[in-house]
This record gives sequence, structure tokens and C-alpha cells, in this order.
Amino acid sequence: MPDDVTGIRGAAGDAAGALSSGRSPGGRFLGVLTRRNLRDSVLGVLMLAGGIGAAIGLAVALLHEFVAWVQSVAFAVSHGQDLGDAALADPWRTLLVPAAGGLLLGLLVRLVRRWRSNDIVDPIEANALYGGKMSLVDSLRLTLATLLSNGSGASVGMEAAYTQAGAGIASTLGQKLRLRRADLRTLVGCGAAAAIAAAYGAPLAGAFYAFELVMGGYTIATLAPVGAASVAAVAVAHWLTDPSPILFFGRPAAVAGWDYVACGVLGFLAGWLSILAMQAVTVAERGFRWLPVPAWGRPALGGLALGALALVVPQVLGAGPGADPSQLAQGLEAMAVLLAAKIVASALSLGSGFRGGLFSASLLLGGLFGGLAYGVVETLVPGLGLDRMLLVLAGMGAVAAGIVGAPVTMVLLVLEATQDFWAASGVLIGVVVSTTVVRQAFGYSFATWRFHLRGVPIRGAYDIGWVSELTAMRLMRGDVKTILTTQTLDTLRRLHPLGAAKTVFAVEPDGSYAGIIDMGAVHDPSLGEEKAQTPIGELARHADAFLRPGDDVRTVLQRFCSAEVEALPVLASPTDRRIVGYVTEAYALRRYSQELERQRGEELGERSLYGRD
Repeated sequence: MPDDVTGIRGAAGDAAGALSSGRSPGGRFLGVLTRRNLRDSVLGVLMLAGGIGAAIGLAVALLHEFVAWVQSVAFAVSHGQDLGDAALADPWRTLLVPAAGGLLLGLLVRLVRRWRSNDIVDPIEANALYGGKMSLVDSLRLTLATLLSNGSGASVGMEAAYTQAGAGIASTLGQKLRLRRADLRTLVGCGAAAAIAAAYGAPLAGAFYAFELVMGGYTIATLAPVGAASVAAVAVAHWLTDPSPILFFGRPAAVAGWDYVACGVLGFLAGWLSILAMQAVTVAERGFRWLPVPAWGRPALGGLALGALALVVPQVLGAGPGADPSQLAQGLEAMAVLLAAKIVASALSLGSGFRGGLFSASLLLGGLFGGLAYGVVETLVPGLGLDRMLLVLAGMGAVAAGIVGAPVTMVLLVLEATQDFWAASGVLIGVVVSTTVVRQAFGYSFATWRFHLRGVPIRGAYDIGWVSELTAMRLMRGDVKTILTTQTLDTLRRLHPLGAAKTVFAVEPDGSYAGIIDMGAVHDPSLGEEKAQTPIGELARHADAFLRPGDDVRTVLQRFCSAEVEALPVLASPTDRRIVGYVTEAYALRRYSQELERQRGEELGERSLYGRD
């Protein structure tokens, strides 16, 4: 049948099905056409991504202004004033506001968990395991918790709230429109890209943040929607508020031969600093769990410790969007103290239960580290001629790339913030070395490390959800042929003549699985009549070779390789050995190949023949 006729019939069927709903015929038909156009039109997805990006840009701008207002009220400072200055003005607020915010957060989390106890799925996990499906309610939970954490001065970034809210909105809209799995994952990436782009006024960095972290790769098919969302978000955010620059020196960097070597060495050291910062959070979290304090009280205790630290080093309060030139103008001792204090502050905040991320904090840590490295080199080897600004930028990119796990994003962020191509080339060297060190010595970014601690089996946003969804339950057939172990070979031959069945499973009188019967051996002419009364139990083999309903397709194929049989039974449960179906190796291989083909088609921007919703 021609494709156009099929499409007309499909649309007519959808429209006819919609007649039973309570909407008007015009509204129903428009809804059908909208879903169909979005599912089948690249331009439709592109326009949807642009609209989502604009909405998220507005949301990020409003969230930014709201958290600035909360900080101004909580710390009694003017709107937009740095919290480090506020700490010097009112030490009592510096000490008590983080503790009060932590107590409020702990009580709020405890209250919410009474009616919604599930873990919050972030964009990376959603794209890796659930085909882009996220809960808007859970996303708003995390956004509110991050707003409260950052507003009370915790040393966490707002990027977690931005990306969670943006991706949650995009995912919810995509689910309402019943988009295909690949399109829904792309839409989640658009939401995260728009959030980062709006937060920093950097559309390229926002787009590659989505490619590297949220979508797990870059494809031609996803370039247009993600780019449209990022640009639209920046345009809308700029109408309402100016993003805070992560660094401003007012001059281009001077890059010479030795500068590249220095960037490489700095990147190597920055990789180890990144690992230290991530491990510090884990150590702090274990320490708070060890204390005899209820879970809801840990944020308050962490906030009190953070406030006490801020009395000595006020700059640790808040996210710290980047390296401030005034901070870099301090002496080596002051920068070293601030660097160590910021690591401790971030570990106390996240380890005690405040919500947020290390994106902003890593930029500050990297800038301080680069400035400190420049000071040490100038002290030990004066007159080497290194460019201080270049080392600061390279430090920011290298540490942030090591912690966040998005190297290209950090290079583009520096490039868009400074408009300096040569500086970006030096940053690239530091970023490459840093990420290599982290990958080889540690193996995780901060996001994937947190997944590892939670027991979530992912290393990134690569779509592995289809593997876990393609289970033995979905692969199995129900027409199982069984025979009791107490019956004889002659009975089996009469029940299943030669060619009537390829696989028969032996079961005990109570129905439990006892093994596989080789039908080729059953009908072997060399077996004489003296073997006709042999019990089936003596012919059964591979009693320990079976599948469970939840085994994914890779586990299924591994079992076939180890058992070396053509079919395996699927048992009801680990404790119930009754057979509920069986899977053949040929069918499992065919379905696995089809899914791989679909994945490859998505990478190439094509619609696979076996595409799934």
C-alpha cells in the first residue's frame, strides 16, 4: 500500500478515535495533526525546541532574580551584592542563615518524602535509562530544594535547578505530545542546553553541555533543535537580565611556546585537584552519616559548619560563578586559603544534604588554582614570561572539565566569555590533559560518580535503557512443550514425532524445571527398543541453564553462549522454577540486531525501520 494512503488512513483513524473524547471536533483534529506533524517533521521538532528554549530562558532569568532576592533578604544586603561582602557586614547572619536554611530544607525534604519517596531522576539518568521520561513534579522538587540551598548561602550552584527544571519541562511536553523515544531524548537535551546557555549567556557552551552530558553524543540530527533551543534561551534571558561574566580581564591573552607547556602541566595538576574535590564530597557525606544526627538535621549541621567557615573566609558563601579579579589580586597565601576553604565548603554543603551542583564552584576553584600556579611559577622562576590571564583561564577550564565531565563545553564557555581564540587554544590543552587524568585515575565525573555511589549502572547519558527494556519477558514465546521426568522415551517419541518440535523441556511432577531434552538424540536411530522405557529424567541436560523474566537481552545472549543451546526456558522467579515461556537464540539475536540498527540510524539522523515510540 502506498505511504500516502497509509498516512491518510492513520490520520483518519486517530481522528475517529478522538471523536469519543470530550473536546470539540476542531480541537481534536488540531491535536491529532499537531502530534502527527511533530512526530514526522524535522521542522516541527525544530520549532518546538525553539519555543521550549525561549520558555526556559525566561524561567532561568526569573529563577536567577528570585534567588538573588532571597539572598538579599536573608543576608540583608542589596540586590545582587556578593555574599562575601555580606558576611563581613553581619557575622551573625553569616553564621545562622545557612543553618536555618539547612533546617528548613531538611524538614521540607522529610515532609515531601512522606507522600513521594522515590528518587529524583535527573536528565542524564532519564536519557540513559528511561528514554527521556522525567517527572515534572520531581523536577520542581529538586528546583525548590536547590533554590532554598543557594538562597541560604550554601556553596552549591544553581545549574542543577536550571537544568532539572528545563529538562523536566521539555520532557513533560514531549510525553504529552507522545514523541518518539529519540525525539524525547533530544527534547530533554534541548531543555538542559537552554538552561546552561541562558545561565551563562553562552549558546555554544549550552549546546555542547547537552551533547556531552545529557545526550551522550553529537549527531547531525540533534544539532538543529539543540542549537535553536540554546539561541532562543539566550535571546530571551538577555532581554530580562544580563548573565554574570565568569571572568573579565579586558584584554586578550598572550600565548607563546612556553604557555602551551604551562597549560599542559596545569591541566595535569588540575585533574588531581578535580579528583580531590569530588572525593571530598564523598568523605563529607560519609562523615555526616556517621554522626548521631537524623537525616533531616544534617543540612542544618552542615549549614552551621559552613557559616563558621564563612566567618573566617567569607567568599565561600554562595555558588561563586567564576574567578573574580579582586580575588586573584590577593597574595599566594590568601588564594591558597580560599581554594582550600571553597573545597571544604562545597563538600560540607553537598555532603550534609544541600542540593545543587559543582559547575559554578569548579569554575571558581579552577580560576584560583590557575592564579595560584602563576604566582608560584613567578616566585620560583621569575621572568619566564607566562601570561597570568591564560593560566587562570586554563585552570578554570581544566578543573571544571575534570569535575563536570564536559571538556568541549568548558573550552567553548571560555571562548564565548573572553572572545579570545588563542586563549581558548591554550585552555584546550589544559582541558584535554585534565580530563585524561581524571578518566584514567578516577574514571568518573562528578555526576557519574554520584550515580556510582547510588548503584545506578551508567557512565553517561548513552541510551542503554533499551537494553534493560528488552527483557526475556518481552522476548519469550508462550507455546512451551514440556514432558514429565517420570515419563519414558517412548512416550516422548509418540507425543512429539520427528520434526514436530525442536525443543522440549523436562519438568518434575510438581512443575519445576528439570532440564532440556535434545530432540535429535531422542530420535536417534541408534537407540534401540531396549532404551524405549528410559525415564526422561535421565536424558535431561542443562538443569542450571535458564532465564528469568527480568534478564535483559545482553544477559540472555551471554546465557546462550555459556549453555551452547538453541533455546532456554524462562522461569517464573528465582524461587519458583515453573516454566512461563522460552526464548530462542536466533530470535534474541535478531531483536538485538534490530535495536542496534535503530540506534545507529538515530546517530545518522535517519528513521530506523524498527523505530519504537
